[in-house]
Amino acid sequence: MTIAHPQPSSRWSLETLFKRLGPGVITGAADDDPSGIATYSQAGARAGFGLLWTVVLTWPLMVAVQSVSARIGRVTGRGLAGNMVKVFPSSVVNLLVLLLFVANTINLGADLAAMGAAAKLVLGGSERLYTLGFAVFSLLAIVFVPYHRYVGLLKWFTFSLLAYVGVAFTVKIDWSAVAAGAFVPKVELSGESLTLVVAIFGTTISPYLFFWQSSQEVEEEEADPDGAPLRDHPEQAARELNRIGWETWVGMAISNLIAFFIMLTTAVTLHANGQTDIQTAEQAAEALRPIAGDLAFLLFSLGLIGTGLLAVPVLAGSVAYAVGEARGWRIGLERPLNEARPFYVVIALAILLGVGLGFTPLDPIRALLWSAVVNGVIVVPIMVAMMIMASRRRLMGRFVAARWQVVLGWLATAVMAAAAVAMFATM
Repeated sequence: MTIAHPQPSSRWSLETLFKRLGPGVITGAADDDPSGIATYSQAGARAGFGLLWTVVLTWPLMVAVQSVSARIGRVTGRGLAGNMVKVFPSSVVNLLVLLLFVANTINLGADLAAMGAAAKLVLGGSERLYTLGFAVFSLLAIVFVPYHRYVGLLKWFTFSLLAYVGVAFTVKIDWSAVAAGAFVPKVELSGESLTLVVAIFGTTISPYLFFWQSSQEVEEEEADPDGAPLRDHPEQAARELNRIGWETWVGMAISNLIAFFIMLTTAVTLHANGQTDIQTAEQAAEALRPIAGDLAFLLFSLGLIGTGLLAVPVLAGSVAYAVGEARGWRIGLERPLNEARPFYVVIALAILLGVGLGFTPLDPIRALLWSAVVNGVIVVPIMVAMMIMASRRRLMGRFVAARWQVVLGWLATAVMAAAAVAMFATM
């Protein structure tokens, strides 16, 4: 897919902007997957406005680490795992990739189950049949639709996130209390409260997003006839690093704004009406109907399905990129099946294992939250590895991470590590 770069004389339009949206925006939108929606819904229902500050705090931190991952991919022409094998021992890389595979599989299972439950709420019928249908649709689309076409479909799915902004405007809101919750951090030093904070951090700053955005930068560079790794063609650096910068700020702003509105909506509806034991997104949607009306219920449910369709290929694709790069396979969503069969086998395996979780005694209600908690824990060593790589001149040449990326990236790593340690200390 050729990246459009309008000349200075060209007129900006919605169509032009839409064509320029790339990995940063899709990555940000995919962050608000059904697991994330469930976590944010639970936070709003349990704590009201009390945890709004978490998504305000994570925005600049998320921008830093995501832009670092994108920078690594665009500078080197390899994804994160492909660079890890050049810096760290194979045993370390294999462990990190295994952790990613486990976390992503749990996340996929939780997301697909939530999509099936949401479809049942709206249409009736069999939840498991819907879940299987979404899995098959996603797998076929990933394998048989060329990337340059499928990425356009993914961009349209990002508009489903607007549903959560719409829900908030169907209810009355005390904005002074919202401001206090957003800018005055409060947290209870209890195992339950800190687990929820780790889940919020983990579902917002998730390891699969690093691997996805880095690999998508490589995909776009390879699909552009004029593109090349920046180490080899430094004359492209100003344009491409500028694009990565504004695109990542926009994408992560969308991600955190939607998270903010999900938390806000459930705070002013469910928490305000004493419904604090909401553990899944579909429970939140169903509870909204008698409080905020059918419109809020429908918007919330349809948004859940749309974000799931966006997140499934990102979750499955990111783990396939990681495994393939670590193993030295031919990889890429633009490649046909016969050129990258092992790569697509990993995608199919991750999706099918995720579906299989829905047919086991594993409680999907707890899986949604704990997939976020698992992400919040395993992301720490992956962030450490990524920040080390971004500062290696032998790897990055003169395009090592910028000072602000280094400062905020390590701060993000410290925040995630501190939250995880505090959670384990109080459990």
